[in-house]
Amino acid sequence: QVQLVESGGGSVQTGGSLRLSCAASGRTFSIYTMGWFRQAPGKEREFVAVVSWNGDSTFYGDSVKGRFICSRDNAKNTVYLQMNSLKAEDTAVYYCARVLSSFTWTYRVSDFGSWGQGTQVIVSS
Repeated sequence: QVQLVESGGGSVQTGGSLRLSCAASGRTFSIYTMGWFRQAPGKEREFVAVVSWNGDSTFYGDSVKGRFICSRDNAKNTVYLQMNSLKAEDTAVYYCARVLSSFTWTYRVSDFGSWGQGTQVIVSS
């Protein structure tokens, strides 16, 4: 099974920026859509962003649209989440995930089957 390892989390003040990275194992990274989700204490897991297998398409949750940018570098087996203009409500554990089926364009959480352990992001107002 694929292994996903997130990094780049930490503490930042309101209005600041962070870049999260997710490193994936395996030889088939470039054929899978990758996504980012987050979960705040006491809240349900929330969709954040998704990028298609070739990086040509992205889609974002309403709460982060215009502030976050999702991208990928298939040569490095890595997906990124650039987070700008951070708000206190962005505080959460952020998870990287891979879709269950190759060459599948989706942002539904139920279609993602492989998950990283998460990285904590804390935004102080």
